[in-house]
Amino acid sequence: MEKKLVIIGGGLAGTEAAWQAAELGVAVRLYEMRPQQMTPAHETEQLAELVCSNSLGSYLPHKAPGLLKAELRGLGSLILACAEETAVPAGSSLAVDRQKFAQLVTEKIASHPGIELVREEVTAVPHTPAIIASGPLTSSRLAQSISQLTGQEYLYFYDAVSPIVHEESIDMSVAFRQSRYDNGEQMDGDYINCPMTKEAYTRLYEALLAAETITLKQFEREDPHFFAGCMPVEALARRGEKALAFGPMRPVGLIDPRTGKRPYAVVQLRQDNLLGSLYNIVGFQTNLRWGEQKRVLRLIPGLEEAEFLRYGMMHRNTYVNAPQLLQPTLQYRNRVDLFFAGQITGVEGYMGNAATGLLAGINAARLLQGQHPVIMPTNTMLGALCHYVTHAAVKDFQPMKANFGLFAPPAQKMAKSDRYRWYSARALTTMRRFTRASGIRYDRAVAEASSTLRRK
Repeated sequence: MEKKLVIIGGGLAGTEAAWQAAELGVAVRLYEMRPQQMTPAHETEQLAELVCSNSLGSYLPHKAPGLLKAELRGLGSLILACAEETAVPAGSSLAVDRQKFAQLVTEKIASHPGIELVREEVTAVPHTPAIIASGPLTSSRLAQSISQLTGQEYLYFYDAVSPIVHEESIDMSVAFRQSRYDNGEQMDGDYINCPMTKEAYTRLYEALLAAETITLKQFEREDPHFFAGCMPVEALARRGEKALAFGPMRPVGLIDPRTGKRPYAVVQLRQDNLLGSLYNIVGFQTNLRWGEQKRVLRLIPGLEEAEFLRYGMMHRNTYVNAPQLLQPTLQYRNRVDLFFAGQITGVEGYMGNAATGLLAGINAARLLQGQHPVIMPTNTMLGALCHYVTHAAVKDFQPMKANFGLFAPPAQKMAKSDRYRWYSARALTTMRRFTRASGIRYDRAVAEASSTLRRK
């Protein structure tokens, strides 16, 4: 009887892994515990549900997230294809209608003849070939089983979600549509901006400091370890009075049409669905109590009457100590037929999660078909990301997003913009040559066509 590849977790990494393995001819059994058992953050039973931002990062090929997308597009990523099909306007970034995106991924997976979708919780690490892509909210029983297997205590940080407001409740006599400048060219106004004077900013800042947050459990209070990329806005405010003005509320590249001047600070809202009826407050992930969120966030000019359709929240995010436990192939060091993928590996960012799922799916399929798993070249963004999480210092290991700091600098000195373009050109050339030599499916034309910004 043909042995199926078991994949645990129906998020971005798990669905991508399932798709890649099935497309290579491997029979896949994909387990997703929702709706049988829900998590503190998910709201639906859809696969690939996005619980934080709806943005998948920059499209621009000379930006690290854009380069990763180009590589994944050439490799035939399911998640990226579905994201592009359900995209909403977001300037030079790829953002999606989260409901339509999850529905499309679910439909693709459920209809694939090589994938069996099972709605059950997996409580123990399988003894058969498997990919664990259970994500940051791994169930306690499975987490205990993984801990017993690895002999390691889990590391963790806290991930916070931004509130969503109804577009009709935003006061557009105060707020205005405009995107930040990018390389000197203004975009098409995909963001709604709430301008703030210094006085308004100070009121909001002081309210954030004084607002009541949700009480953490005892073990959580002992180590409230936030990942910098998802730090709650109130935690960022505690770093200093100007931390927000130089962070998510920076006004650079924006002009208030009412005054003709740059505001002291700006709160941006990004479209969250195709209809344009929902907007999330950019950078305002929070752990404030819901009543406090309503009170404090209505201090933002233009949001005085805001209708909140989702409040922010914070949840525990679990990941393994990848440098000690995983190989760059994403195989568990002590068992070649066990792979890990997604956020549980310490990779951050939606596309990073999908990318590790893609690699784990390809490598698991290769292993089951009698081929050697591959290690992606470190000159590619996917390879550099997997190399980092499997080679970082064990003691101080932190989650990592795709960024050009993972690359060794070129021998010759270059301006930063030239260096970034050089990184991207080298990565795409390296990926093309590597996949050709390894027999991995790769479409150069599709990958490199991403240099032209695609927009709905």
